[in-house]
Amino acid sequence: MSIENVSAVVVPASLKPHTIKSKSDNKLRPVPPASSYGGLTERSIFHEPWWLNATIGENWHMAVIEVGNEIIGEMPYTLTKKGLWSLSYLPPLTRTLGPVIKRQAADASGPEWSHRLEVTRKLIAQLPKCAHFQQVADPLVSEAEAAAFMLAGFKVSVQFTLKILSGVDEETAWNGLRSNTRNRVRRSAERFIVQQISSVETFVNFYDSNLADRDLANVYGSTIMRRLLTEVLRRNAGTILGSFDNDGTLVAATALVWDRSNAYYFLTTRQATAHSGAVALLVWQAMKLARERKLEIDFDGVSTAGILQFLAGFGGHLVQRYVFERMRADFAIYRGVRSQSRALATFACNINAKKNAQAE
Repeated sequence: MSIENVSAVVVPASLKPHTIKSKSDNKLRPVPPASSYGGLTERSIFHEPWWLNATIGENWHMAVIEVGNEIIGEMPYTLTKKGLWSLSYLPPLTRTLGPVIKRQAADASGPEWSHRLEVTRKLIAQLPKCAHFQQVADPLVSEAEAAAFMLAGFKVSVQFTLKILSGVDEETAWNGLRSNTRNRVRRSAERFIVQQISSVETFVNFYDSNLADRDLANVYGSTIMRRLLTEVLRRNAGTILGSFDNDGTLVAATALVWDRSNAYYFLTTRQATAHSGAVALLVWQAMKLARERKLEIDFDGVSTAGILQFLAGFGGHLVQRYVFERMRADFAIYRGVRSQSRALATFACNINAKKNAQAE
């Protein structure tokens, strides 16, 4: 059982600069420690105007509530046209949005939840009356905001993400890993070297190449990804890490972004033939960077059981994220008809393929 007692301090080795890394990558500004709130009280990185500009250009707007000259609530949203339909979704590469509400004064007469519900109600009144509205809210958005959306006729559902709290030392974090995850990270540290990558072009080309090898395309758009990551690095709001094998070949890479409270495990890619341990090593290094910056780490949602099983090996706890959705009846009918048409087309293609195979 000596494996269980290996110190986390030496796994993996210290981060080394890659040969293409510029000197400026070493100058990562520290940020203030995270605070705990009862609801989202300041913008996440995804709420920042520069982020929204980079991901969707001018196709976003801001609902704002003011008291006197003070802004006490805001909520960004998109508005785009698709044929006859006006739609409002999350911008590309934007994980969460939702209301940002300033906490009321300590001597306020009513409870905080009532204040948040009322401000959210006023924000909702400014949202567009579009055919389909959908937003995933930041995990800090509280039950009060969710109740306001429900009472306004929105469908409220939940998704989940996995988070690791700040303030955990390296040894405790290492011992919090599952034994098989520790072994994978340890073996990978002997096989791969984790280094920072300063070139956005290197990361995006690697990302697209790995998708192409799987006959897939970049659903976010390579141009948008380049523009956003360039802005992230320019603002020291994140970094790009790569796992390199002994001959210097890049086999896996991840992009991290952060704000004042969280570091987000944002984008990850690896070669189809790469050992999965190359990614595990990147996750461990991401956890280390989050600890150094005194940030919680957010694994950016769990969409499949396989992803949850992999990430759960690193510890952490599940956190819910509300989803707010409203769809007009005519758009719902349109979507239903379109879905049935696609299903019939797929069925017809499969029938023709079987007939052709039998004829051969």
